[in-house]
Amino acid sequence: MYAIVRTGGKQYQVANGDRVRVEKLEGNVGDSVDLNDVLMVVDGEEVKIGQPVLGDAKVTATIAEQGKGKKVIVFKKKRRKGYRLKKGHRQSYTALKIEQISA
Repeated sequence: MYAIVRTGGKQYQVANGDRVRVEKLEGNVGDSVDLNDVLMVVDGEEVKIGQPVLGDAKVTATIAEQGKGKKVIVFKKKRRKGYRLKKGHRQSYTALKIEQISA
């Protein structure tokens, strides 16, 4: 059994026991989170597709980690002008452990 959920403007395929990194969600490590934007649930041969979401389905997950990703370097330069700009960015994320999919 797996589901397609939408969070943070992205879609993720999740199954029971999976660990998924999503855009930052509010909460502390160990807190329970309900993902209500379930787009599709597949259980063997039975497939439920939402239009756009399934109203009665939800995915329950636990926050496993709050962290930051690897640094991305942004470097700008204009030739012959002496203009150089170097910046770094680390995107925040939340790691979720999928506990239950209910359809």
